[in-house]
Amino acid sequence: MRHIGIATLCLGGALLLSACGPVDSEAEVERRLKSVNVIDETNMNDVMLAAADPNDAVNYFRRAAADNPTRTDLKRGLGLSLIRANHPLEAATVMSQVVAAEDATNEDRVTLADALIRAGEWEKAETELDKIPPTYESFSRYRLEAMVADSKKEWKKADSFYEIALGLTTKPSGVLNNWGYSKLSRGQYKEAERLFSEALTYDSGMFTAKNNLVLARGAQRNYELPVVPMTQVERAQLLHTMGLTAIKQGDVEIGKGLLRDAVETHPQHFEAAARSLAALEANVAN
Repeated sequence: MRHIGIATLCLGGALLLSACGPVDSEAEVERRLKSVNVIDETNMNDVMLAAADPNDAVNYFRRAAADNPTRTDLKRGLGLSLIRANHPLEAATVMSQVVAAEDATNEDRVTLADALIRAGEWEKAETELDKIPPTYESFSRYRLEAMVADSKKEWKKADSFYEIALGLTTKPSGVLNNWGYSKLSRGQYKEAERLFSEALTYDSGMFTAKNNLVLARGAQRNYELPVVPMTQVERAQLLHTMGLTAIKQGDVEIGKGLLRDAVETHPQHFEAAARSLAALEANVAN
């Protein structure tokens, strides 16, 4: 019986070895480990791109790209992180390297144009967008195309690009706000008011759209705050904006009243509104 047990054990061991196949070489083991590391790293890259602190992502991708200088994906991550961290000039430098790589994509060129616009390089951004084939359509591309058209006061093109961008996103509040600001800059205040109001239906907490909405109403000498959700602090800030707009329109007494309301409404001391009111009253006294 003892011999049978040993024979069974040996047979089991032989079957186990045969199931595993031949022992891997050191190079094969290294290759498999490397493929596993790439998968883990890809997940890590995604996590870092969505990191709450963009500076953490910048540090991560900067180290990773330095260790792997031929990896386009790591440079791409660095460029995107630099944009999020508000370093557009450096982001543009990095993304210029990315678009020169063999595995670059059209979206990489869009990202480069984004960085250039943020850096104030509008002509260079337009040049990069012109290099993208017309068959490539993305929300990011048309949003930037609209902004470039705005900068050149090519209003019909801007409107067309904004409309296309709206059809390519499920979160249109930002595009509507930008389009509204474009209309505001053209003096089309009623249309701007409509677009800002529409933006707030998609994102009721978007303070920029609320402030722009107040500007559009004030430009029409409508000094009533819009009926939109707002905190007490936001209400004070919007009253301040409305007051300054009224003064700019020449409605000084109305503006003074709105500034007083802003000071009284704010739960803490509202330094900016108080300073504006004091300066206005000093000018009137003189």
